[in-house]
Amino acid sequence: MDGIAVASPVMNAIALLGTGTMGTALGRRLLATGHRLTVWNRTAARTAPLVEAGARAAADPAEAVRDADVVITMLTDATAVQEVLFGVDGALEALRTGAHLVEMSTIGPSAVRELAARLPSGVPLVDAPVAGSAGAAQEGRLVVLAGGTEAAVDRVAPVLENLGTLRRCGGPGTGAAMKLVLNTALVTAVAAVADALAVADAVGVDRRTACDALATGPLRGAVARASATDAAFAVALAAKDARLALDALGDVPAPVLSATAAMLTAVPRPDADLATLTDAPSRDATTPDEERP
Repeated sequence: MDGIAVASPVMNAIALLGTGTMGTALGRRLLATGHRLTVWNRTAARTAPLVEAGARAAADPAEAVRDADVVITMLTDATAVQEVLFGVDGALEALRTGAHLVEMSTIGPSAVRELAARLPSGVPLVDAPVAGSAGAAQEGRLVVLAGGTEAAVDRVAPVLENLGTLRRCGGPGTGAAMKLVLNTALVTAVAAVADALAVADAVGVDRRTACDALATGPLRGAVARASATDAAFAVALAAKDARLALDALGDVPAPVLSATAAMLTAVPRPDADLATLTDAPSRDATTPDEERP
């Protein structure tokens, strides 16, 4: 985006729950586009960069959301979202009528529906996971996948459009559903690059030469993602998202996704970026990790 958008004067008090890598990037963008921001994170020290940039830190989720027009959750998984909203000192006890909850974590459509069922009737929910890196978030280049009633999405659109392109996916849960579709394509494509490079190793083709050739075909985007230096999508999170997609499939066979999920689980460093799948010269170079996060 060439210029910085001006935040809507109607709704610019935002609470951000979760300031990990992506949450911090979102927070920086929201501050840069003129919003008042209150932040909370379970590990309080991780709010420091946003506080230095102008945000206010809250002691607990309830304090963070008390005066918010929009509450954004960007957390690891559905369990974390439930704890932050409904646990001790959780956000639910302080959410005011008319506030809008924007769930931006990747938790799947079933968890979104369960979440919506537990919210008071006066607090609309928009599920709005994103496609793109932390760098894209800070520059306002994300694709925001929004699901919810038309009125609810309209209400939070001035905030979400500051983050990038707003894609309206349909009713409640459809943003979360679309994110599973996109992440399934992402993780299986990067795994396909890893397989192709394993074959290159086996037949004596230089990896750089192989990548140059692969980049001219249908795996072009996956090759670019595998070589990106500004992306941070931890293997553990990719594995979690693959499991969400498999759970959604139920008994429907998905051999490529199933194999990719197993491949992700076997990576020695679950905190490493997804691109680490392509690092090893062969599949034998990966071993089961010793400890899960």
